[in-house]
Amino acid sequence: MPEQTIKVNYSGAVNAALQRVLAEVPETLLYGEDVAKPGGVHGVTRGLWKEFGDRVFDTPISESAILGSAVGAAMMGRRPIVEIMWADFFLVALDQMINQAANVRYVSQGKLTAPFVVRTQQGNSPGACAQHSQNLEALFLHTPGLRVAMPSSPQDAYDIMVSAVHCDDPVIVFDNRTLYFGQKQEIVTGRPPAPIGGSVLRRSGQAATVVTWGAMTHRVLEAADQLAAQGTFVAVIETPWLNPFDTDTVIESVERTGGRLAVVHEANTTAGFGAEVITRVAEAGVLRGRPARIGVPDARMPAAPALASALIPDTGRIIEGLARLTADR
Repeated sequence: MPEQTIKVNYSGAVNAALQRVLAEVPETLLYGEDVAKPGGVHGVTRGLWKEFGDRVFDTPISESAILGSAVGAAMMGRRPIVEIMWADFFLVALDQMINQAANVRYVSQGKLTAPFVVRTQQGNSPGACAQHSQNLEALFLHTPGLRVAMPSSPQDAYDIMVSAVHCDDPVIVFDNRTLYFGQKQEIVTGRPPAPIGGSVLRRSGQAATVVTWGAMTHRVLEAADQLAAQGTFVAVIETPWLNPFDTDTVIESVERTGGRLAVVHEANTTAGFGAEVITRVAEAGVLRGRPARIGVPDARMPAAPALASALIPDTGRIIEGLARLTADR
């Protein structure tokens, strides 16, 4: 595929990446509930069934069957891309991911792999309620053998999907559905697949290091820009890949910023992946003072948008947290 620049929103970028891998990798299949003829509940897979025929198909409402068939097909040489419509629905099929997919390489002594991608979306949106608002990345990050990514921009959404399909391990790509219909941006397509992993320095500064991922990245950048206007510059590292996680870059940044670290995510703070990030930095011996962990408190997510907004970190709450952190200099 020749390299070119296209202008798309987040969902368009995912669609473009899927179109590319279906065209370039004959082993790929794309399936899930309402993925083919309806084009997905959010329209992300629209048009792919018409272009690729039987390789794009709808399934019954059975997450266990979707994931179990993906494990088997991947072990037999295919590279399935399957969709779990809501991340919350993952929970009825955990055996297929945690007991089966994650163990294929280990229990076969490396003779078999399970190269497949699970697309899903999570997080809160207005009226989504408790059963459609959970952020489950930490649950899967606790499971060796699974790769996990959570992009925030159309370019990363495109690049990560292409890289995930070429990875020989099972990969879960979490989208945040509030990003699907954002502003269109120019992205570069057709570049060779990049290795999985890595991070992106979104803002430079010496006052503190802020680590974030997913949709929360945008609120953190707003907070960082407002603090910069007041003369406080923080380094913002976005980690769209959570496994593998770019620990070395985070540690190096914390060393450069006086040992001050904040982690911001939409998931619950208790046992969230932010706690793991802080622990890794603490174990490296570069942490100074009290780190800041900013996320949702331990509460079920209410359906009322006003109540949900009170729980999810907004720009103001992030600024308050970072102001306290940097005041300790």
